[in-house]
Amino acid sequence: MSQNPIAETIASLMPRAKAELTELVAFQSVADWAQFPKSESEGAANWVADALRAEGFQDVALLDTPDGTQSVYGFLPGPEGAPTVLLYAHYDVQPPLDDDAWVSPAFELTERDGRWYGRGAADCKGGFIMHLLALRALKANGGVPVAVKVIVEGSEEQGTGGLQQYAEAHPELLTADTIVIGDAGNFHLGLPTVTATLRGMTLVKVKIDTLGGNLHSGMFGGVAPDALAALIRLLDSLRSADGSTTVDGLASDAVWEGLQYPEADFRADAKVLDGVGLIGEGTIADRLWARPAVTVLGIDCPPVIGATPSVHASAGALISLRVPPGVDTAEAIKLLEAHLIAHTPWQAKLELEVVGQGQPFQADTSSPAYASMAAAMQVAYPGQEMQVSGMGGSIPLCNTLTSLYPEAEMLLIGLSEPEAQIHAVNESVSPEELERLSVAEALFLVNYAESKRA
Repeated sequence: MSQNPIAETIASLMPRAKAELTELVAFQSVADWAQFPKSESEGAANWVADALRAEGFQDVALLDTPDGTQSVYGFLPGPEGAPTVLLYAHYDVQPPLDDDAWVSPAFELTERDGRWYGRGAADCKGGFIMHLLALRALKANGGVPVAVKVIVEGSEEQGTGGLQQYAEAHPELLTADTIVIGDAGNFHLGLPTVTATLRGMTLVKVKIDTLGGNLHSGMFGGVAPDALAALIRLLDSLRSADGSTTVDGLASDAVWEGLQYPEADFRADAKVLDGVGLIGEGTIADRLWARPAVTVLGIDCPPVIGATPSVHASAGALISLRVPPGVDTAEAIKLLEAHLIAHTPWQAKLELEVVGQGQPFQADTSSPAYASMAAAMQVAYPGQEMQVSGMGGSIPLCNTLTSLYPEAEMLLIGLSEPEAQIHAVNESVSPEELERLSVAEALFLVNYAESKRA
């Protein structure tokens, strides 16, 4: 990276950034109290609040949101007449999944092969550290040229909507001219990217009951309706033979016109086993960014070890449906529920519960903020032009903020490039990516302030 004062400052701050990320990753801040103590999330929230206070933020507060979690807010005044920029990240994380599959402990930041490993290192505790680095560099080089609001969410991964509900009840809190969401990622390592679209999502719990209790499979199997078999048939109805998502009435043929994702790159990024085919049809970008995608996240049924020869009376599943831009999530939920009801076999008793949802998002890439970010990324990534991509994931807050503040510009950047393996075991962050994106964010704030003065 060609050096300038901001880049030099951030380079000098990287050892401190590693130490701080180590402290933050150590909190097991999964916002599911059935799996992890609430005190772990509270500890992470307090750590974030203390970090903001140490940087001179005012009005630092732990906001008790309606879903029982806390989001952290702070305000840093800027020069008179300067625009206000809202910086977003989240401190909650996904559960580690299989502890035994982690090469190093999930909640101990560990350096290995040039990367820092740990749950939340990229998604999205590293995003908060990125914001701190950018602001510290500006303070060391003449001051922060804009007013800054920071909001760090405590339940983004759960999709329970606590911060969205809080923002809707307190619409004045997060007003800003531009919003930088630090929860996305570069298209691949070293390629500066802003994300222009996000799929929305819903989570639906499914429960099927067929009998008053389990039965002996020898005495009753072949006639008695098996709830687990019914569930398998129902879940299979959500995919066609080629693996495409098939929810009755939900379009699945949209086309992505922008940056494409070569199949070989996708297979490598996704670590698809040799000889295993991909699912769906159309380009990779079509399937990832422009079309719906259903995933069975979990199934309630007896494990193989300890299983008995029984016809099962009850079975359940948690289903995720990703919803592409241009589709209303509420309508997609109605179609999904109608599909599940219509495809439940043998008149089995079906219970459905929507446990989370968020709308898809599409940014206006022609806004002045994008020009400011493009210039910043050219400096932070010499020789590289800023790319605009979609992202298959969901950040429900984006649509809430767009609805509340329709005049605000919104950019999505972050550390979750493919090698980061977010949500999987052995999640990691590239320190070089953290450094470059921190430079880009700092320079963006300078450029954006100048554009508003012009």
